[in-house]
Amino acid sequence: MRLDWGGCPNSRDVGGLPTSAGGRIRSGALLRSDSHSQLTADGIAAVRALGISRILDLRWARETAQAPSPFADDPAYRNEPLIAELAEQGTTMPDAYRTMSDDNQRRITAVFALLADAPPGPLAVHCSAGRDRTGVLVALALSVAGVPPASIAADYALTAGCDGDTILRTLAHLDDRHGGVRAYLLKGGATPAQLTRVRDRLLEGQRVVSGDSGY
Repeated sequence: MRLDWGGCPNSRDVGGLPTSAGGRIRSGALLRSDSHSQLTADGIAAVRALGISRILDLRWARETAQAPSPFADDPAYRNEPLIAELAEQGTTMPDAYRTMSDDNQRRITAVFALLADAPPGPLAVHCSAGRDRTGVLVALALSVAGVPPASIAADYALTAGCDGDTILRTLAHLDDRHGGVRAYLLKGGATPAQLTRVRDRLLEGQRVVSGDSGY
């Protein structure tokens, strides 16, 4: 579902996506977007009205310095780069997701764990365009929650210029090289309890339990 966040055209709620077990992702549980630095005053108000418990800004430090988040001083905000900075290109390219995942396994897993350990409430993740880094993290979270690859790819493809095959190839790579998303995250340092918490906070009808007491 598209979100009316003025200035962030690539904003949506992944709620409603089906799981392989017959469940659904809960509306308002996980929100994804492009950079919040683009938000208008009305857009900022719309984000605040949702009572988001954790905002994960996946951009690099140099990106946040150039275009700061309007929520940088909020207790819910965390700037947690998903991948190591690339010296010669400003963002990752879609066909590089497999290499990106392999080279940044522990870093990606550490950011994923912040979803598990956030206080109860909506989660919001974004990078610059809301495509590459956001796309990979959201794909991992949805996979852990039981959403099949085809539905994950369909959500990814809602971003302008994105091809769902990119995510399908990425998930297939994680299966072939790492034994699947769960095994990839566990090898990267996540605990089984953290995977369960992410699954439960995303699924309809589950009780949300945070891994910490807030800030």
